[in-house]
Amino acid sequence: MKTIKVVAAIIEQNGKIMIARRSYGELAGFWEFPGGKYEERETGEQAIKREIEEEFDVEIDVERYLCTIEHQYDSFYLIMDCFICTLRSEELVLHDHSAIQWIDPLEENIEWCPADRKVISEYRQKEMGI
Repeated sequence: MKTIKVVAAIIEQNGKIMIARRSYGELAGFWEFPGGKYEERETGEQAIKREIEEEFDVEIDVERYLCTIEHQYDSFYLIMDCFICTLRSEELVLHDHSAIQWIDPLEENIEWCPADRKVISEYRQKEMGI
């Protein structure tokens, strides 16, 4: 079974967090924290900055590391390093997602990708004390 190592951004703004709807692959239609695969010799901070710029034409500041989530999907094993980030600009262009949404971190009615469900749980626990 293939292992994929990726990064994800929990982008915060005015008490909300940004989520993105996948537009392709076996998880199309589900919501996730945006990000993507590491490139050779990248740090997590470098990878997430590059991925968000590629996906949304926007720069971010990486505030801090949140957690690493591991999840077994049917066709691969995912290891996802997650970072709390902020936008440098609010003008996003969607390249890889069908939609974005700013949500309250306690919002319950989200159809999360399974690994991202673990991320929001960690976020609530570590960042909100819930």
